[in-house]
Amino acid sequence: MNTVCLLQVFSVTCFVLLSQATAKNSEDIRCKCICPPYKNVTRGKIYNQNVSLKDCNCLHVVVPMPVNGNDVEAYCLRCECKFEERSSGTIKFTIIMYLSILGLLLLYMVYLTLLEPVLKRRLFGHSQLIQNDDDVGDQQPFANAHNVLSRSQSRPNMLNKVEHAQQRWRRQVQEQRKSVFDRHVVLS
Repeated sequence: MNTVCLLQVFSVTCFVLLSQATAKNSEDIRCKCICPPYKNVTRGKIYNQNVSLKDCNCLHVVVPMPVNGNDVEAYCLRCECKFEERSSGTIKFTIIMYLSILGLLLLYMVYLTLLEPVLKRRLFGHSQLIQNDDDVGDQQPFANAHNVLSRSQSRPNMLNKVEHAQQRWRRQVQEQRKSVFDRHVVLS
C-alpha cells in the first residue's frame, strides 16, 4: 500500500516538473559580462542581467557603468559578454530523481538492517541449521537436507527455493573461507 502511494506522489511530481520544464523562466536566460580592471576601476567585476540574446552586450548589462564619457566604449570593448541558457526544470527533475533514488536506497538499507533479521527469525525458525552445517563440515555436507525439507513443507514453494539457495551460498562461502584461511589454498 505504501509503495502505491509513493509511486503516485512520484508520478505527480514528475508531471509537475516536466510541465514546468517546458515554460521558460526569466532565471533560465541571462547575459553574463566579465569585465577586467580598467584605469580607475581597480578590480574586475562580473555582471549578470536577464536580457534577450540581442541585448547581450556591455551597454545593456553593465549597470551602473563604472566609467564615464569616452571611456565607456574602451571599457566595453574589454568586457566579454556571453548569453547563457539553462533549463531549471530539467535541473530540478534531475535533483529530485537523484534524491528519490538515494531515499529508496536508504529505506532499503534500513529494511536490511532492522526489519529483515526480525522477519527472518519469525519466518525461518531454524537459523541454527546453518551453524550446525559448519560443525559437520566436509564429512557430511548434505546431512541436514532431509530436516530442512521436512520443516519447510508448510511454507510456500518460492520461499523454499530462496532459502535453499541462500543456504547453499553460505556453505560455499564457508568452504572458501576454510580453504583460504585454514588450509591456505586458493580456489580457482
